Amino acid sequence: MLKALMTHRVRAAALAAIAAVCIAQHVRAQEGGKTVADGVYTEAQAIRGSASYDAVCSGCHRADMGGADGPALRQDRFARTFAERDLKTLYTKISSTMPRSAPGSLGDNVYLDIIAHILRENGFPAGTQELKADGLTAVRILPGRPKPPPPVGDFSYVEVVGCLTAGSDNTWMLTNATEPVSIAFTSALPPSAPADLSTRALGTQAFRLLDAMAYGPESHKGHKMYVRGLLIRLPSEQRMTISSLEMIAPTCTN
Repeated sequence: MLKALMTHRVRAAALAAIAAVCIAQHVRAQEGGKTVADGVYTEAQAIRGSASYDAVCSGCHRADMGGADGPALRQDRFARTFAERDLKTLYTKISSTMPRSAPGSLGDNVYLDIIAHILRENGFPAGTQELKADGLTAVRILPGRPKPPPPVGDFSYVEVVGCLTAGSDNTWMLTNATEPVSIAFTSALPPSAPADLSTRALGTQAFRLLDAMAYGPESHKGHKMYVRGLLIRLPSEQRMTISSLEMIAPTCTN
């Protein structure tokens, strides 16, 4: 009798262990399901969210989400607070506390739009379906990713590296320059020069610098320079306005 009872208990414990493993596997499967990297919002939704964010959130969190009176909503702070949680957690936090003067006053759709904007600014791609309230618990948040730069086009805000050269008729050129690279810009936080400038190789591009005289170009003639500004593409040449002009090296070599 005692032996049978022990056998029954062993079997019950084994069944319980198997059930626990199955439950754990189910939870892990759910956790490994849809994430914010799977295109859970649309571009149009994020654009609406950007306008709402600028109007009611940027005063505390800054236009670039870097944080001020309110916490940062991107990069390390975002990851520490929300990574591996579901989107319902983020939605509940935002909708129950913001805006600070009137929490919960924006309406479900506006809060969802703002979340779409936050996801886009954290480097997650748009998809074909708008983010809906009833699907938030099924989407897991990941740490933010670097936001891809916009494509280069006419009137893009770009950075280049090249040789500062005197042109004709008191003009100044950047020659042997790299391909222009688009960079993000907000009035709240102008971009800083990248850390790898000293190792950037020269290229084959040329740009006429429209407002170089304001930067005392004579002292940097022949130097390897970093230029950031607005790109203007004409049929005959490429031009750039200047918002930053920095010397990389006193000689123009790779």
